[in-house]
Amino acid sequence: MTQELSLPSTDEQTGARYPSLRDRRIIVTGGGSGIGAGIVEAFVAQGARVAFVDVAEADSRALVDRLSPDAAHAPIFLPLDLTDLDALRSTFATMTDRLGGVDVLINNAANDDRHEIAEVTPAYWDERMNVNLRHLFFAAQAVIPAMKDAGRGAIVNFGSISWHLALSDLILYQTAKAAIEGMTRSLARDLGRDNIRVNAIIPGNVQTPRQEKWYTPEGEAEIVAAQCLNGRIQPSDIAAMALFLASDDARMCTGHNYWVDAGWR
Repeated sequence: MTQELSLPSTDEQTGARYPSLRDRRIIVTGGGSGIGAGIVEAFVAQGARVAFVDVAEADSRALVDRLSPDAAHAPIFLPLDLTDLDALRSTFATMTDRLGGVDVLINNAANDDRHEIAEVTPAYWDERMNVNLRHLFFAAQAVIPAMKDAGRGAIVNFGSISWHLALSDLILYQTAKAAIEGMTRSLARDLGRDNIRVNAIIPGNVQTPRQEKWYTPEGEAEIVAAQCLNGRIQPSDIAAMALFLASDDARMCTGHNYWVDAGWR
C-alpha cells in the first residue's frame, strides 16, 4: 500500500536565494497577475530591480502597492498593449532608462482564449499571433543592445504544454506557442557569442484565477490524476524556474526548454 505524499503549502516552502540576482535589472511582460505576478514577486524578493508591463492596470498597481513596502527596490509598472509595436519600443526604452540597463527579459505575456477552427478569420489569426507570438521577438530585439553593452543577458520565453498535449479549442494559441520554442533555439544560437542566454519555460496547468474559470473541480481532479505528482502547480513554482534560468547558476544553460508540469502526460 502506497502512502500519499504530503506537499508543503506555498507558505511553508523556502525558496533558493540567488546572490547574482541582487540589483539585476529585470523586465517582465504580463507581470500584473497570475504567473507574471508570481515572477515579479519572486524577483523583487531576490533584491532585483524589476520593471513590468501589462494591460491590467488595476491589478498591476495593486501588486506594486503590495510589494513596495518590503522591497529593496520597489517594482516599476508601466501600462502597455504589447500588440502596439511603436508603444512597445517606446515603453521598453523608458524601462531600460529607468533601470539603467537590462540584464533579464521574461517574455511571459500571452492569452489562451478558446476558439474553434470554423471561427477563425484572417483578422483573428493576426490578432492571436500578435498577442501570443510577435511581441516576444520585438521585446527581445528591444533589450539586446543593452544586454550587449552589459556583456551578458538572459531571455526567458514562455511556451506551453498545451500543444505537446494537443488540447482542444486552442489551435492558434498552440501554433504560437510551438513557434516560440523554435524562436528560442534560434535566438540562443545568434546571441550566444554575446553571452546572452535564451531559454524557454514550459508550464503545465498552473492554478491561477484565469485558469480556474476554464476548469470545474472535476476537471482539476483530472489534471492532477494525469500528473506524476500530487497537487496543483502554483505561480511560485514557475517563478522558481525563472529565477534559476536568470541567475548566474544557469550560466551554461541556453537554447532549451525547461518543464514545470508535475509530469503531466
